[in-house]
Amino acid sequence: MAPQIDAPDAQRIDASNRIVMPGLVDTHRHMWQAAVRQVAADWTIGEYVEHMLGGIGPKFTAEDVHVADLLSGLEALNNGITTIFDWSHIVNTPEHADAAVGGLTESGIRGVYGYGLPRTPAPSWYTADAARIRKTYFSSDNQRVTMALASLGPEFASMEEAEVDLRLARELDLRTSLHLGCGLLGGMRALTGMHERGLLGPDLIFVHCNTCTDDELRLIAATGGHVSISPRVEMQMGHGYPATGRLIAAGVQPSLSVDVVSGVGGSLFAEMRGMLEAERGWQNHQALQRGEWTTRLELRTRDAVRIATLEGARTLGMEDRIGSLTPGKQADIIMLAVDRPNLALINDLPAAVTLADGENVDAVFVAGRLVKANGKLLSHDLRNMQDRICASRDRLLPDVATAV
Repeated sequence: MAPQIDAPDAQRIDASNRIVMPGLVDTHRHMWQAAVRQVAADWTIGEYVEHMLGGIGPKFTAEDVHVADLLSGLEALNNGITTIFDWSHIVNTPEHADAAVGGLTESGIRGVYGYGLPRTPAPSWYTADAARIRKTYFSSDNQRVTMALASLGPEFASMEEAEVDLRLARELDLRTSLHLGCGLLGGMRALTGMHERGLLGPDLIFVHCNTCTDDELRLIAATGGHVSISPRVEMQMGHGYPATGRLIAAGVQPSLSVDVVSGVGGSLFAEMRGMLEAERGWQNHQALQRGEWTTRLELRTRDAVRIATLEGARTLGMEDRIGSLTPGKQADIIMLAVDRPNLALINDLPAAVTLADGENVDAVFVAGRLVKANGKLLSHDLRNMQDRICASRDRLLPDVATAV
């Protein structure tokens, strides 16, 4: 930092009436579902598994995945998300993996590509192809888009298959993300089983954890693991009540994610609000059950902003690069316009951020590169992409296409 920087050719950005803050970090989104948005808005988790994973997913071509990842990345950038974990369990073929990496990279977002299979058992080419993707696209962990493994985990596959995944990820020096504590499946006590096998560690990102026990959450904390929560989808689909407060009490600072735009909207601002409302509702409910008034809300709006930024960076192992406006970090920055009706007066800054939305995201920088300015995304032909995503939707959802 310096009082003055000599850069005569630099572009000047007017930050008047703007909140300048770190870009948001989404630590778990199935980006391949962008073309089938809204179809799961009334689905339970059982219906989602049956219809999305069992019915629609197998129809996806590599082109469907490419254009979906591209659109999903642009949607995230438009909403002030500068980093996203692409939980890509749509690798129907090796070509699907190449297509997902291409779409994610082309969007311009900072991303983690989570290589994942849609079903079990794994095909014969799985481990070799994961290694190919690592070698071909992700030889460095310091580039804008990096790699992780998205494992079906012991609740959606088996403990033995999860162990194979973890061994593969550690051989490739990758983090692993896996869903655990999902509704009734949490009764398997899979996290306890992983601990007994010595599988836990700081390279693991557990998604949801709603029906994990408090003891299991403490195991995550003790082994340095991370958790990504998706309160809106969790409450809709029946994963169990969001574990936000229990995680924090156990010593785990969670990060936030949208999960599926096939079920909810793509705004992490909305996710912040959902997290606050769910946790406060639970706190107030418990107090009333005891015959008491709540005297102080434990989860604060400042906490929500930190969870959506710095904790997301920590979950992805990027806290040295992003997540805060700190000298030496890369410039992943967003500017929120406050000269809009919903933010016309700022009386509490963290609260204002949680009450913002995509309409307020005026400018977005990723690694110092301007990707959105004056409320408009740059460097993409959105009309051409719209034609491609509509063609994908019409093929994947022919009944919906004819109805609209």
